[in-house]
Amino acid sequence: MGSETRQLHVFLFPFMAHGHMLPMVDIAKLFAARGVRTTLVLTPRNASLFEKSVERANKARGHPLELRLIRFPSGTGLPDGGENLDHVTNSAQTVRFVSAVRMLEEPFDELVEAARPDCIISDMFLTWTAKVAEKHGIPRLVFYGSSYFSVCLHDVIMRFHPEKSAEYSETEPFLVPDFPDPIELTKSQLPVFSNPMLTALMADAAEADSKAYGIVQNSFYELEPAYADYLREKLGKRAWSVGPVALCNSESTEEMAERETTNGWDDEGKEVLRWLDSQKPSSVLYLCFGSICKFSPAQHAETAAAIESSGCRFIWVKKKSEVLPEGFEERNRGKGMVLNGWAPQILILNHPAIGAFVTHCGWNSTLEAITAGLPMITWPVFAEQFFNEKLVTKVLKIGVGVGNISWVSWEVEERPIIKREAIEEAVRSVMGEGEEAKRMREKARELGEMAKMAVQKGQSSYRDLSCLIEELAMHSAQKTTTDLLT
Repeated sequence: MGSETRQLHVFLFPFMAHGHMLPMVDIAKLFAARGVRTTLVLTPRNASLFEKSVERANKARGHPLELRLIRFPSGTGLPDGGENLDHVTNSAQTVRFVSAVRMLEEPFDELVEAARPDCIISDMFLTWTAKVAEKHGIPRLVFYGSSYFSVCLHDVIMRFHPEKSAEYSETEPFLVPDFPDPIELTKSQLPVFSNPMLTALMADAAEADSKAYGIVQNSFYELEPAYADYLREKLGKRAWSVGPVALCNSESTEEMAERETTNGWDDEGKEVLRWLDSQKPSSVLYLCFGSICKFSPAQHAETAAAIESSGCRFIWVKKKSEVLPEGFEERNRGKGMVLNGWAPQILILNHPAIGAFVTHCGWNSTLEAITAGLPMITWPVFAEQFFNEKLVTKVLKIGVGVGNISWVSWEVEERPIIKREAIEEAVRSVMGEGEEAKRMREKARELGEMAKMAVQKGQSSYRDLSCLIEELAMHSAQKTTTDLLT
């Protein structure tokens, strides 16, 4: 496979949001580490986030990994630096952002025309890359950035629409039909796209994905075997599990610390790890809600009260613009730490002092917690997060929810308030010493070991990536032969 693999050329193009770019950059590293010529396509401002990471990967292992820049459209009406969805603050800007991303089709087509890669791996939201791939006769692989469970559940909901039965109110649970596990949802937990452009985008994604060569999944077979099988056998999708992809950085503490920031591993990040070194094993609660979602001061007041009442030591990562109750940080100095805007999350999650993770159930964070062997307190807000919560709490059974059942767009700060009593109860049930808490911790540890094993040579995710590379190399060779004969 050696010489053929070294000649294979793969283009990767992520959607411009941190939660989408991070795993695709890691996937690029995985391909490059196998000797595949790998090109990562990013806009200039987004490329600046990963230049150090790519440089380190190439320097450390001689990876054939390169960055190609594609200029983000100007005059879009977006705020300064608006090349990233994380900087979008309202519905009008979301529409402008989606429109601007669509304008990248022509320059991307020109890149593909010039480079002639053997395969394109693109985010599900970059639907127009399907047309570019078809035009050049190149197979396109889709990156979803979510769990097998979530992908399957979304498909079932869209096919059967059980929520449309007149007997169900917004908050009355209904059973998902034709599914491996008995999963209940409510109408209020399902994604709502009231904007016509976003509705059209999801429809375009479904159409483009139906023509794709297959799916690259940031998961591992042993985590959700029933849903990997369901996707492949019941839904007829070709899929390769290559995760947890963040583990490709595990040999470098610096890489794990800096993969989400351009500011380097700052003093605050180092200080939090020093503080964790002084804490007892499994005694610290970690709270972080991703790079996009914001909570109101009223919600932060309830959360702060729950943390104080629970008696847990904690690390709480909040947005710089978010305001915690007056006096909270002073009262808890030494007992907890509040970080503003960024934290070395993977290093924190893998520290032995961390006992549980309060999470919004974004798939990157969820999988990072699973890989670290941690139970979770689940607090989904939007996107497919409610689906991931069901995987954690009902299938894997390594978490407890705070009780949120209201899907609200990430752009909206005001949402139903989760009361302090519900938050504290969830925290105590996971961080406590009861039998159920012990069982969750033990199951989470087992899954963490399975995650680390999956990416080892000869194991499930390693084998899947090998099979994908071999298949793409074979497809490329056959195409070359056909082109020569015609």
